[in-house]
Amino acid sequence: MVRTRFCDVFGVEYPIVQGGMQWVGRAELVSAVANAGGLGFITALTQPTPEDLAKEIARCRDMTDRPFGVNLTILPSISPPPYAEYRDVIVEAGVTVVETAGANPAEHLPAFHAGGVKVLHKCTSVRHAVKAQALGVDGISIDGFECAGHPGEDDIPGLVLIPAAAKEITIPMIASGGFADARGLVAALALGADGVNMGTRFLATVEAPVHDNVKRRVVEADERDTDLIFRPLRNTARVARNAVSEQVVSILNAGGRFEDVRDLVAGARGRRVYEVGDPDLGIWTAGMVQGLIHDIPTVADLIGRIVTEAHALIAGRLAGVLT
Repeated sequence: MVRTRFCDVFGVEYPIVQGGMQWVGRAELVSAVANAGGLGFITALTQPTPEDLAKEIARCRDMTDRPFGVNLTILPSISPPPYAEYRDVIVEAGVTVVETAGANPAEHLPAFHAGGVKVLHKCTSVRHAVKAQALGVDGISIDGFECAGHPGEDDIPGLVLIPAAAKEITIPMIASGGFADARGLVAALALGADGVNMGTRFLATVEAPVHDNVKRRVVEADERDTDLIFRPLRNTARVARNAVSEQVVSILNAGGRFEDVRDLVAGARGRRVYEVGDPDLGIWTAGMVQGLIHDIPTVADLIGRIVTEAHALIAGRLAGVLT
């Protein structure tokens, strides 16, 4: 048994989180994580409308009686989604945890807290984590440079970022970026975190609602098989390396603008990767942790072995070095 204050505050059995993943955070995966004792998040903006989100929450409830959450990523946009409507659906559905990411969540905190929803805010720097804590969020998810998706622009890896954040953060904090197994969980705890968030590792599970070709591609890849796109635009994103990502990097490094790669990075193309199983069809997200992923287990088997092996590491190998 591995239990931390994160479990007590967020009402789960194990300090293992499946964070929001566009097109992937659906009821099948989220309910499997919940049933295995972790905390899974439905990705709100994967659902086309707030009404669709309400239906997905209900669908997840049909698959589990354990707590699960919803990710609400707030990004600047010319035509932003109706964030307030998605927020209200989360509250009205009785969801107990929300993972916020992207922009400052201050606008939404009063409504979430009034509805009894605990807020876990995702950050990529210590300064942003400190600010979120001051705003009153209930927990922090700190993302190291290794992570899939947006690692920020500071390029600080988890080995430094996690203890630096732990020095300043007094609320529960989970570590994200580079975690796939028991060794990662134990390391995160030693560095001062209260648990781990995993995205790419959960992508390569039986219940992840993506094509098997994508899962096999993750298993075949190593830690070098990612690209950082949008670096010249100061909007860095780590994605799986493929023909499209390499083309995007080449165009932008040569002085291209976003308009020059817009069609290449369209979300619809990335979604098709997951649906039809062609890993070179578009941009899709994966982290350096691919190098630590060697199988496609069920979620229950994955979480079970992480917990069992973490206990063995702490009680065995680490205890054995004490004199």
